[in-house]
Amino acid sequence: MRQERHRIIGGMLCAVIMLVFFSFGAAHSAEKVIEFKFAHIFPIPAKHSQICEKFVQELEQRTGGRIKTRYFGGGSLLKPPGMIKGIEAGITDMGFSHVEYTPGRFPVTEVCDLPLGYPSGWVSNQVVNDFYQQFKPKEWDSVKVLWMHASTPNVMITTKPVRKLEDLKGMTIRAPGRVGDTVKALGASPAPMPIMEVYDGLAKGVVQGVNTPFETLKTFRFGEVAKYTTSSWQVGNIYTFFVAMNKNSYKKLPPDLKEIFDELCGEYKEKFALMWNSVDFDGRDFAEEKGVEFFQLDSDQVARWKEAAEPVIEGYVKDMVSKGHSDGEVRGWIKFLRERIDYWTKAQIDLRIKSPTGPDEIRP
Repeated sequence: MRQERHRIIGGMLCAVIMLVFFSFGAAHSAEKVIEFKFAHIFPIPAKHSQICEKFVQELEQRTGGRIKTRYFGGGSLLKPPGMIKGIEAGITDMGFSHVEYTPGRFPVTEVCDLPLGYPSGWVSNQVVNDFYQQFKPKEWDSVKVLWMHASTPNVMITTKPVRKLEDLKGMTIRAPGRVGDTVKALGASPAPMPIMEVYDGLAKGVVQGVNTPFETLKTFRFGEVAKYTTSSWQVGNIYTFFVAMNKNSYKKLPPDLKEIFDELCGEYKEKFALMWNSVDFDGRDFAEEKGVEFFQLDSDQVARWKEAAEPVIEGYVKDMVSKGHSDGEVRGWIKFLRERIDYWTKAQIDLRIKSPTGPDEIRP
């Protein structure tokens, strides 16, 4: 009887020890640190880079250090054209770039980059996220989209004054992809030069301008080498950016961390919209300090520039129809974008968010 009691007590002790051991092991496994990499294309001092570093830092803080992310800014891990493939291949877990660096890779999303008259960065950010959520293009199925975002509307930043449409004739303007189509339609020659090479290109006269937002006047210091800007936002394409993640990396997240991760991504979608809006002011102010001259298009010129750019939109429709989409489907995307531009422009006016481009109601 005594031996039987000892066996029972011994068995209970073993069970308790095993329970403690496995509980400790499970807790240890749950708290295992997940390590990620985040690759970025903008210069490290730029606000676009700084906000992503804040995302990385906040992710670590909110997860109690269970997610740690190494940050690679300035194209140090992946160059812009290789970003999407680098994310797919797992060279980086998360990455930041825009769709025009890989023309034809995101043909449906490229519709957002057409010259549709985005008035501001805040509006363009809201619109591209609406578009992605509404249509969920299959071209993104190979990655996990964390959030979409977009540049402020492109303007002409040039080494020669551009006051009217004819002034663009004979000029070479840096502009890749769909943006290049617009530049060509307006009468200039587009050059798909990498953004990091544009400063030297402007300084040496290889290009006479760049079709990018005001913010690049400071971010890439174009205000030092190009002394004129034309606020052509009425036909200014945008660059549709993305922050995306390797699918297998996303699957590593246990449910509790995934909830924190997804919530943080949702917050940064709006933070990016405000960031893009603010950097345009930074660029304009920097350029004013450098003596850059700013031109506004009068109503007659706006009408002429919009008429000249219209074939770009029609060309996109024909191109996508030739790839198997119906005419109605493609025009439906464009109609949706225009409606959302109108909706968010009115919202920006109501919220009194100011931008350096756009109609009088949103300019300071």
